[in-house]
This record gives sequence, structure tokens and C-alpha cells, in this order.
Amino acid sequence: MTSPQGFLGFWETTGSAKTFTHPLDPALLDAYVPRGARVLDYGCGYGRLTAELAALGYGAVRGVDVSAALIARGRREHPGLELMRCAGLPLPFEDGAFDAALLFAVLTCVPGDADQTAIVGELGRLVRPGGVLYLSDVPLQNDALNRERYARFAERYGTYGVFEMPDGGVFRHHPPERLRGLLREAGFSVRKERVGVVGTLDGRTAERLQLIAHREPAAPQSPPDPASG
Repeated sequence: MTSPQGFLGFWETTGSAKTFTHPLDPALLDAYVPRGARVLDYGCGYGRLTAELAALGYGAVRGVDVSAALIARGRREHPGLELMRCAGLPLPFEDGAFDAALLFAVLTCVPGDADQTAIVGELGRLVRPGGVLYLSDVPLQNDALNRERYARFAERYGTYGVFEMPDGGVFRHHPPERLRGLLREAGFSVRKERVGVVGTLDGRTAERLQLIAHREPAAPQSPPDPASG
């Protein structure tokens, strides 16, 4: 659940002991992803949702995270799962290797535009045409606490919505259109949206946005025009 560039130290230390609370919606998943699907849980942390997918009957699930500490924890807590530490991109999988991917509370842990674009673009490479990306993240909140910290850290990070926590974590909340735009740029088309409330790492609650998106087939290339030769 971390950025491939920077801010990794938090997730190798303090962050690796956190209890993650962003929940899976099994009914929403079941409506779009069959049990036999090859599923990538990107930013899996310590394998919390990877384990839940396996318990639901998804038999071909792999979790990936950039944090060595979180993957080590996941292997201790869930020894039967396929969990892999990948420090950067691209991931060591072929194009279209997965039928579906999860991106749960990952972009909130990635403050930089370029890193976010790289992650979603990589999932666009790995999810086969017609496959599904299930994204769930935290949009901009409208309460006084969040508005104050967005404003306080906007100049430092150059982005409204990025903020620091007292324990060293750096997080980002997003305009919903940014999340949709990242999906579009990576070749996905949003098919379903759902909102709700989730617990946060600091014991509060936040609104969340869930997006189900299909990977669009690549546009066919036009044959060369003989007249142009």
C-alpha cells in the first residue's frame, strides 16, 4: 500500500504495524469478478484482502507490495498466500497476465502525480482486455479537520489534498474526477460507482469511493494506405 518512489520509510517502520481497515465489498466484487479469475492485489500490505479473497474462493490470487516489512508480516500471518515484494515498476508479469486487479487504499498512500499515474498505467498493462480493475480510495473530505490540513500542506506538496500525520505518514485524498481520469488514461472505462464510509488508520471515519472499471481492448491499427507509399 505504498508508493514505489519515496515515503517508503514509514511503511517499513511505523506503518508496517498498522491495522488496515479499508473493507472489501464482496457482493460488488462477485458481480464483476468470477471465482476462477486470476487476481492481482496491488499494494496488498500484509495480505489482509488477499486472504479475504482466498477465503471467498478466489483460487488464483497474488499480492504485491513495495514494503519488505509488510510482506514479511503477511507471510507470517498468512503463510499460505502468494505475497511478493516488488520494489518498483514494471512488475515481473506479462502483459494481460491477470483477469482482475484490486487497488484498495493505495493511491491515498501515494502523494505524487507521477507515481500514481505509473501504478494505474502498470495495472492497465497487466489486466487483460475485458478484465476488471476494482479501485477503492478516499476522495476529498469536507469536514473541518481535513480542510484545514489540506490547506496547511498544500504549499509544501504542491497538491491540495496531501497531508502529513503526526506519526510520519503522508497521505492524499483526491477529487473523484482525478481517480476516474487516472483510470481513463490507463485504458479503463468506469462501469460502476459506489460510495460509503470506512474507518481510517487514525481511528476516524472517512467517505470512500469505489470504482469498477473494465479494461478496454486496444484500438485496432489501420492498415497502411497504399497511396501514401
